[in-house]
This record gives sequence, structure tokens and C-alpha cells, in this order.
Amino acid sequence: MSDLIWLTPAQMDLISPCFPLSHGVPRVDDRRIISGIIFVIRNGLRWRDAPKEYGPHKTI
Repeated sequence: MSDLIWLTPAQMDLISPCFPLSHGVPRVDDRRIISGIIFVIRNGLRWRDAPKEYGPHKTI
């Protein structure tokens, strides 16, 4: 699927101070999760319909 949305490293640097700190549990890939949320909202999809490249729909 070529129309996937991926945030650039510069965009991630701008929003990364808003992420909570990890407390012993390893964090998932924030770029993948945020990009998946934007994709779902932008296209008006259900969470279950998100492409698999963004990870499990329960994580998004």
C-alpha cells in the first residue's frame, strides 16, 4: 500500500516531548503508532481497518 502516512524524524522531534516516559516497560515504535492514528482519522476508518504496517489495531 503506497498511500501510507509516515511522520518524518523532524515531525517526531517536535511531538516527542509530549510522550509519557517509559517506566520499566519497553515502548512500542511511537512513529508507527502516531502515523497509524493519523492514517485512520484522516481516512475515516475503523481501527480494525488500519493497514497491518501500523501494527495491531488494539495498539493503535
